Amino acid sequence: MKAVMFAGLAFAGLIVAGAGMTGIEARTTSAPLSAAGADTSSAVITKALADPARADQAGDDARRKAAEVLAFSGAKPGDRVIDFFPGSGYWTRIFTGIVGSDGHVFALWPAAAATYAEKQLPALKERKLANVTAELQTAPLPTVDAPVDLFWTVQNYHDIPNGGRGEAALAAFNAAVFKTLKPGGVYIVIDHADAAGSGLSGTETLHRIDPAVVKSQVLAAGFAFEGSSDALANPADDHKAKVFDPAVRGKTDQFVFKFRKPR
Repeated sequence: MKAVMFAGLAFAGLIVAGAGMTGIEARTTSAPLSAAGADTSSAVITKALADPARADQAGDDARRKAAEVLAFSGAKPGDRVIDFFPGSGYWTRIFTGIVGSDGHVFALWPAAAATYAEKQLPALKERKLANVTAELQTAPLPTVDAPVDLFWTVQNYHDIPNGGRGEAALAAFNAAVFKTLKPGGVYIVIDHADAAGSGLSGTETLHRIDPAVVKSQVLAAGFAFEGSSDALANPADDHKAKVFDPAVRGKTDQFVFKFRKPR
């Protein structure tokens, strides 16, 4: 689980700036794709998931609802994608098949994550994926040489304010994400949901975050909200248990938010 790797990680050197919060409903209706766009996306994603080169990870596709969340993101051939804090490279290896030879995937570990990258980064590089750049960044916030089409982060967002860094660190992170994206670029945030109204209270103890807070923070950074997907929702999760608790591990209620940088 990504949260295991990211738990307690100090984003040393984050440039912080305040950001306001507003109360926004946590659950929304998913934004639909056009019929033609959905058909194209589905075929590309199906092919990428069926690639024999990733047979070792394919057994996790159903639990992660990979096909559904990738279709929701709108990722397509030719895209430049950032997979932020990619862990073992699960999503990176799928994206490489989706974006194809005309696209590129940046698997980026933040500067403070050197310990976590020690094994994972070399292992990903050893795969010699032609359209992937895997690196430990020297900067504390995500950066790329040229704007990208999609910024993707899974089960990482809730850890950014921990260690006393608070909402200001999240504001700085969202501002950095905004800079990495092209006008019209997409920002996907997937994370463990906390109870409505809980704010940031469970980010360090439960490794969960209130979806409404995430939405308000990202909107404050200048993004437009495009919708949410219920692909990873689990109504049976009462949001009271730590995400590592065997009773909910791998089955937590998760939100999938899609934001877009205005054109």
